[in-house]
Amino acid sequence: MSSPCSDIIDDIEDLISSQDITPKERYSTKKNVTVRAKRKKDIREAPEATILSSVIPGTQTIYVKTWGCTHNSSDSEYMAGQLAAYGYNLTEDKSQADLWLLNSCTVKNPAEDHFRNEIELGRCSGKHVVVAGCVPQGAPKTGFLSGLSVIGVQQIDRVVEVVEETLKGNSVRFLGQKKEQGKKIGGASLALPKVRRNPLIEIIAINTGCLNQCTYCKTKHARGELGSYQPDEIIERAKQAFSEGVCELWLTSEDTGTYGRDIGSSLPELLWRLVEVVPEGCMMRIGMTNPPYILEHLEEMGKILQHPRVYSFLHVPVQSGSDQVLADMKREYCCADFEQVVNFLQARVPGVTIATDIICGFPTETDNDFEDTMTLCKKYKFPSLFINQFYPRPGTPAARMDKVPAQEVKKRTKKLSEFFQSYEPYGHKVGQVQNVLVTEISHDKKHFVGHNKFYEQVLVPMRDGFMGKMVQVRIISATKHSMKGQPLDEGISASIRTPLPKGIVSGIIEVAETKQSEPSKYRLFALIAIFLAVFARFLWKLLNV
Repeated sequence: MSSPCSDIIDDIEDLISSQDITPKERYSTKKNVTVRAKRKKDIREAPEATILSSVIPGTQTIYVKTWGCTHNSSDSEYMAGQLAAYGYNLTEDKSQADLWLLNSCTVKNPAEDHFRNEIELGRCSGKHVVVAGCVPQGAPKTGFLSGLSVIGVQQIDRVVEVVEETLKGNSVRFLGQKKEQGKKIGGASLALPKVRRNPLIEIIAINTGCLNQCTYCKTKHARGELGSYQPDEIIERAKQAFSEGVCELWLTSEDTGTYGRDIGSSLPELLWRLVEVVPEGCMMRIGMTNPPYILEHLEEMGKILQHPRVYSFLHVPVQSGSDQVLADMKREYCCADFEQVVNFLQARVPGVTIATDIICGFPTETDNDFEDTMTLCKKYKFPSLFINQFYPRPGTPAARMDKVPAQEVKKRTKKLSEFFQSYEPYGHKVGQVQNVLVTEISHDKKHFVGHNKFYEQVLVPMRDGFMGKMVQVRIISATKHSMKGQPLDEGISASIRTPLPKGIVSGIIEVAETKQSEPSKYRLFALIAIFLAVFARFLWKLLNV
């Protein structure tokens, strides 16, 4: 019989308050702790993780790995921030870590497979493993999660406790929802400390969950019904981020268009307040929204997307060009609704970028249905088109439907992909002069990456001083996915101060250069929560000596 450590596949996918913890909640964690029986050593088994009877922060190193959407990325940044603030060391070298914190995505089978392989690799390497994200939240009894500590999607403020107990050999699981007066809220406080993956980019999850019941989607099992953060909390987080040198703000959620419906607000109301706090030269990107919930806001969204500090970009997934398939998916709109969104925004926001998604091979999709999808894509020639094969996710209604033959699914996916590759969306822009905000490094490490007003990718030379600046360029060439810009100036700094160095915790110490008449109440809540967490942990240990 082969060892459980054999045939491990290396991961190839890295996609991109009132609920603060009280001492009483800290004491109650003991009932959530399961002491794992120590197994007898067997030379054929994987090495056991080192069990610590006492955990002194600062002596252990944590590796954080994230799959999936920007909401997951934000959650990981918050968990890393709390661990670093408590004294743990963070590393990008998994071999040097004592514990692996793996934040998962449940959208597609490959992402979950890579997540499972990483768990196996961690166990076989003698590492402590803590899991988080949508996979364990949506299916906590899954076999490969047995014995592991779990952090639920709304429980990321408990990460320090979970890591501490796991290092001592215990299994801890927190999967509950955050509620106020019996009503679900957005999640853990936005004022918690975080470590940004990119010091220039702040990701704010404005709400969690959604209002749909899509038959193919398992994310609903994990994120649940809609829960929105209060506008004031979002505004305060944005202000703090810009005071720490951030120059680009990303708003994220499972469906930004639904924001505020549960708290008597709306997405346009929030956006108009946010643009007031975005400094000159900085930019804001609005995250994915489904067609039904943006239709009623089209007039306001058209105005917002024209704002000079908002990217003229919107991700609106259509999934299929067939009304029958959309009905079988329970998408709650028809193709005409999606086209109304696209046509309106293209007319009101010249040059706007509309990105969309297509699922090929949904169980009820016929040849004619697929041709409807091809017709839609040919009509608009979307510059960003995310093409996915249908994956039957366990526990979803679509998983019980009769499947389209695998070869047919591949054939349709190939046909649509070939069409997408057949046109070049940026060639007509060669020679134009554009302003681009430079925030990233290209995958090949040969260029800096900036984005123009339409959130189109522009590569610029890796010149000292360009990062974090708004640079004027002339477009000199174009490819399928990007353009190349020749700098015409030295750029204007977009940030209002020097960004925090990479790896430094945000939100713990007031930045000296930031002048505020009074500290943010949300930041005070976060600081008090951290103090109470440390004090309560000390008391708990003292009482159990």
